[in-house]
Amino acid sequence: MSEQPTYTPPKVWTWDSQSGGQFANINRPIAGATHDKDLPVGRHPMQLYSLATPNGVKVTVMLEELLALGHEGAEYNAWLINIGEGDQFSSGFVEANPNSKIPALWDRSGDEPLRVFESASILFHLAERFGEFLPKSGPERTEVMNWVFWQMGSAPYLGGGFGHFYAYAPEKWEYPINRFAMETKRQLDVLDRELADKTYIAGEDYTIADMAIWPWYGQLVLGRLYSAAEFLDVESYKNVMRWAKAIDARPAVQRGRMVNRPFGELHTQLHERHEASDFETRTQDKLEAAAE
Repeated sequence: MSEQPTYTPPKVWTWDSQSGGQFANINRPIAGATHDKDLPVGRHPMQLYSLATPNGVKVTVMLEELLALGHEGAEYNAWLINIGEGDQFSSGFVEANPNSKIPALWDRSGDEPLRVFESASILFHLAERFGEFLPKSGPERTEVMNWVFWQMGSAPYLGGGFGHFYAYAPEKWEYPINRFAMETKRQLDVLDRELADKTYIAGEDYTIADMAIWPWYGQLVLGRLYSAAEFLDVESYKNVMRWAKAIDARPAVQRGRMVNRPFGELHTQLHERHEASDFETRTQDKLEAAAE
């Protein structure tokens, strides 16, 4: 291992806002709003405020899957929250999610608007609300929830651990990259072993567990996260790859990946989604004009 300078932690940690890294301008050790701004509200029952990171994609995929099944009550407006610009610290967003993380949902289908935050909570809320993608009771339901909670506990090692030190940290340090690469590969091995004799992660049915896990680990093995596919030898996880490709081929997943996406190739972007027709009426000319 290469030599690195030894760091001695201070007796009391203090915030250095110039600590560096790609997201140094939005990371801070305090909560609350930095500016006053109300969230926009559209005409549909579901108002989503998000960005097409893996956590955001979970929810837009779920909503598109529900609409594909004919649930009109799942119709939604998806408003772009640009976390690089600090939109998540507006007073309106903090009201929706005091943790200032995307995604956040206001369900306005009842007598009073209901806020739902944390991506797994939103998936669970929508599954319960519409009676889809989650068994109603019994061992099958427990198994789905096992994997939803597995994802919520595991993904920080992939995103905040491996992804941060491999792709975003101001310097490449061998120890944290090796530590979190090892854990990411262990998690991929967990999935690969489970998927050896199952179509989906909780059994033969596609559920919110797959919707929770796929945007992280499915997109990782498909080469869409951190430019790390070769480094992690993702092709060796053949069962995960099979599962990832099968989910990627679903039309609702393809639509969900586009929503609130202001990055990547232009044909993959739909910055905001207010009607189902938005997927058809967006044109390359409009996107190129918006990019100029």
